Amino acid sequence: MSETPQPAPWIAAQRRQLLAQRGHAWLLQGPSGLGQYELGLSLVRAWLCDQPTADGACGHCGSCHAIDVRAHADLCVLMPEVQMMALGWPLPEKAQSEIDDKKRKPSKEIRVEAMRDAVEFCQRTSARGKGKAVLVYPAEQMNAIAANALLKTLEEPPGDARFVLASEAAHQLLPTIRSRCLTHTMTWPATAEATQWLQAQGMSEGDAAMALQATGGRPGDALRMSADAGKTAAWSQLPRQIAKGDVAALGAFAPADAVEALQKICHDLMAIASGAAPRYFSGADLPAKPLSMSLLATWSRELLQAARTADHPFNAGLMTEALAARARSVLISGKVARTGRPGN
Repeated sequence: MSETPQPAPWIAAQRRQLLAQRGHAWLLQGPSGLGQYELGLSLVRAWLCDQPTADGACGHCGSCHAIDVRAHADLCVLMPEVQMMALGWPLPEKAQSEIDDKKRKPSKEIRVEAMRDAVEFCQRTSARGKGKAVLVYPAEQMNAIAANALLKTLEEPPGDARFVLASEAAHQLLPTIRSRCLTHTMTWPATAEATQWLQAQGMSEGDAAMALQATGGRPGDALRMSADAGKTAAWSQLPRQIAKGDVAALGAFAPADAVEALQKICHDLMAIASGAAPRYFSGADLPAKPLSMSLLATWSRELLQAARTADHPFNAGLMTEALAARARSVLISGKVARTGRPGN
């Protein structure tokens, strides 16, 4: 049987802390890249394990193996279908059939049908006698109908059912959902600890440091960024390339990622303008010319507007060109180009 994957040290420490406490529902909250999903899965592994310890699941019992192969009868995983497919969790037979027959695309939110199945799952008797567990990730992807379907079960849970809601935007959850959970805020690892962990995943020390800076110190996001070595290597040059009018500098980014990259440049310029240190770039990477806060605030609002439609651009190429032109005008001239919204 396969061994349970070993989580990052800061995840393991939080798992031990949470396993020592009692409660039927946990809400793991914090920004992306801190390991909410990994910690949530570690908790349900331990809850369902045949031979658990204070440090978590044993990793070699029948329950651990069933979770490894995504076939545990007492575990219900609620995710958007796109994420379930990406993480190797099987879809319900009906949903898989609809997608295979091209009747619809995989959902990007947690569907109410899946939530109703989860509520029914909670009413059933445990198959292995260790209780049942429900893992919801990312919990903010529940729409209001799905969240309300879960609410009653969270308020009056069956005796042997426990829940983990892992979220990267807990403020978007219904207050009634949050109030029925014990809340745990994810721990930020020290830079040295995160760098060492990224090196253990195969990154060089330099790439690990650059990816951590680019992602604001979030190791999970840094590891995902490392999948595209070009992005990591070119990150520090991005502001200069944009200032030169190099549209290709954003060409490696999907529209949503391009907007996020520009938002990070804008954030750091606003930080400098207010006397604070930049977060995502070094000061030497950014334009030396000071920019007014009002100009940067205008640009920030425009980028926020662009982010709302970035996942569904009318023309991705034109949107990227417009984003690059707008950014260049801010970086070199201090004037916001008035060419309309990106993508128009």
